[in-house]
Amino acid sequence: MDIKEFLSESRAVSPVIGVILMVAITVILAAVIGTFVLGLGDQVGDTAPQASFSFDYNSTAGNVTVTHESGDAITASNLNVSVSSNAGATVTTYDGGDGQMNAGDYFEVDSGALSSGDTVRVIWTSESGANSATLQKYTYNN
Repeated sequence: MDIKEFLSESRAVSPVIGVILMVAITVILAAVIGTFVLGLGDQVGDTAPQASFSFDYNSTAGNVTVTHESGDAITASNLNVSVSSNAGATVTTYDGGDGQMNAGDYFEVDSGALSSGDTVRVIWTSESGANSATLQKYTYNN
């Protein structure tokens, strides 16, 4: 067999490439459809926001001021504050009146007296309730 003839022979290339492309398209379609059928597609946008908070404890008043320092704007109704020593801590939210926690907005948490080692956590929960994340925590040490 002549080398030139061997290299110029291209009859089988087209069907092989066609089969490979059809298999690849089928696999990709099956993955996309399977993701949405199993409900995983709804959670794609449920990633926790990136934000930084500062904490200021006032021992006289028994409250903690949690200030949104920087980062993503967060829907105020998606944020919760938990205090390890007081499961029923009262939270008063100041969100600028727009329902969004932006830099400079704050929470007033009536935590009662904190003891050394008590933890205050800012917790974000997605709209669907499927995902949650602790955005920042503060441990009180006297």
